[in-house]
Amino acid sequence: MTANWEKTGTNDGVLTFEISEEIIKQEMDKVFNKVKKNVSVPGFRKGKVPRHVFNNIYGEESLFEDALNGALPDAYSQAIEEAGLDPVSQPKIDIKSMEKGQPWVIAAEVTVKPEVKLGEYKNLTVEKQDRIVTDEDVENNLKEKQERQAELVLKEEGAELGDTAVIDYEGFVDGVAFEGGKDQNHSLELGSNQFIPGFEEQLVGVKAGEEKDVVVTFPEDYQAEDLKGKEATFKVIVHEIKTKQLPALDDEFAKDVDEEVASLDELKAKIRKELEESKTAAADEAVQDLALRQAVANAEIVELPHVMVHDEVHRQMDLFLNDMQRQGISPELYYQITGTTEKDLHVQMEADADERTKTSLVLEQIIKDENIVVSEEEVAAEIEELAKQYNMDADRVRGLVSPDMLTNDIQMKKAMSIITDSAIEE
Repeated sequence: MTANWEKTGTNDGVLTFEISEEIIKQEMDKVFNKVKKNVSVPGFRKGKVPRHVFNNIYGEESLFEDALNGALPDAYSQAIEEAGLDPVSQPKIDIKSMEKGQPWVIAAEVTVKPEVKLGEYKNLTVEKQDRIVTDEDVENNLKEKQERQAELVLKEEGAELGDTAVIDYEGFVDGVAFEGGKDQNHSLELGSNQFIPGFEEQLVGVKAGEEKDVVVTFPEDYQAEDLKGKEATFKVIVHEIKTKQLPALDDEFAKDVDEEVASLDELKAKIRKELEESKTAAADEAVQDLALRQAVANAEIVELPHVMVHDEVHRQMDLFLNDMQRQGISPELYYQITGTTEKDLHVQMEADADERTKTSLVLEQIIKDENIVVSEEEVAAEIEELAKQYNMDADRVRGLVSPDMLTNDIQMKKAMSIITDSAIEE
């Protein structure tokens, strides 16, 4: 086969190739043997018509289309390999010639991966990350745990920020009650910013049994169009004021919070360890992100094919929705819960699709330049890790994920490690 590649744009071109007479004959024979089973010709039993008789009656050309459909996939693949191309989309096929007794000539409009010229990607300097856990960090975490263990007790004094007011309320705009602005026995923590800005602050000082008019202005970005920027008056009846009663920070508190510890000191030590692990993981992730962004910025990619960005958007959508489904949330339910549509999710995923596509291209080029290979043992280890992660049998994972996909994933991780492991924090 002779394949000829002619560029028509930065990442576009026309690939012209031939399908040999030998291949055509093989495919024609296959097609004839298939169609003759349903052909009836006087003087011959059904399915027994000779080839020459069929050609005289129907014409050999009647087999051309099916023969081409049979031969084209392999012929195109061979042409792509011969020309050394890496297509990123389905080709647009144009038949140049299909002459009897001659090789068939096919032209395919193809979009290929853009050329990537790597810049610096090793020993990149990134902002130094904080990995130190202070005593204050531990104390703040302990206070959060204490807050979660707090009990609400009735209070006769006026409400303060942090207290919970049990209220009835009804909202009015221009003296008219509006939809969704009414509730009874609503527990509102003052200072939690659950309500419209200014609402909670105006309840500071109220006592149980009191009534108060709360006047606020809806934000300009409020979700209800008819309420944006409008002044509203809420008639509020206060039933109860509750304040938090914090438990004592002692060994008993520690054991209530975490059954694995026997004292407050042990709880503090465990908190410190967990914070250190979390902070280190966050710092490592930040270094990875900063270094990777630098490596991508240092690379030269003249033009991204639109189809690659489009495919990346849909890949991310599929990953997200599949993750939702693993949590028992179907796409339809997700859209219903969030009040969004498939189009909204598409727009959301478009935000950094260009950057993600460039990142993949850079990592792929590093794989080539560094000659990154993956062993069978590494693939097996990855399968075991996935099985553990998703609580699945290893054989089930093998049935869902191809070795090529796993190999590519491992190569990508190795390429990323080359960037991040050599990064210097300053």
